[in-house]
Amino acid sequence: MAKRKTTGWSDAPVRRAIPAEHWKQLRRGDRVRVTIAPGFENPGQVDAVSVDHTVVWVNLDGGRGRTLVHCGDGVEIVPQES
Repeated sequence: MAKRKTTGWSDAPVRRAIPAEHWKQLRRGDRVRVTIAPGFENPGQVDAVSVDHTVVWVNLDGGRGRTLVHCGDGVEIVPQES
């Protein structure tokens, strides 16, 4: 059993998710680097972007699969220079 009980979480205000400005420039087919933490980067290609630019699907290189990244996840998506 948990030692701490969370109460009132349903009363907490919802924090609005706001994507970084460069997320608004991402388009399908763009080459990007997905940085989970310093030193943990995966290159890939943008597969889809939500209308409000808060969610991006990326096909990771090397057969690592397709991953969904939300702007509130703390994961950085950086466009690669051509």
